Amino acid sequence: MAINLQKGQREAINAPKFVIGLGWDTNSTSTGTAFDLDASVFVLGDNKKLLSDENLVFYNNLASPDGAVEHTGDNLTGDGDGDDEQIRVDLSKIDPRATEVCIVVTIHDADNRRQNFGQVRNSFIRIFDAVSNTDLLKYELEEDFSIETAVEFGRIYKRNNEWKFEAVGAGMKGGLQDYLNKYN
Repeated sequence: MAINLQKGQREAINAPKFVIGLGWDTNSTSTGTAFDLDASVFVLGDNKKLLSDENLVFYNNLASPDGAVEHTGDNLTGDGDGDDEQIRVDLSKIDPRATEVCIVVTIHDADNRRQNFGQVRNSFIRIFDAVSNTDLLKYELEEDFSIETAVEFGRIYKRNNEWKFEAVGAGMKGGLQDYLNKYN
């Protein structure tokens, strides 16, 4: 049975291999333009910076150099139920310098399309066992992000040789570029 988390709550991840599922629904009539939300993963070291440019995993770079983080591909519409994008993680392969994996969702071309996360609903992040398809953790974002175009859904971090997940739910209005500036 999955543990439903609240913002800021932390929970141990007891499986070295798992899948991160991200989902959302958009308000189709708000801007007249289709939404394209994108999941990105930043693999960070002790200094809270990317280990390398190749450790930003997203639709144009589908895997980290160590093969521990793999994006399954870009969903351009977000239509349908369930996960809209997924990231496979194998912590047994992760670079030993890695101490954090930050999961961010951004709205592609948000400024030109006049879109923000206030027009997105039913957002969630879940971590599930890839073999049994059983949810381990789930966090449903309930905040109203009226100006933000990027949201950090959660982070996986290492403390005392144990990997944990934190439900973050923090937004930025500068899109992916704000996170690149923060973590580069």
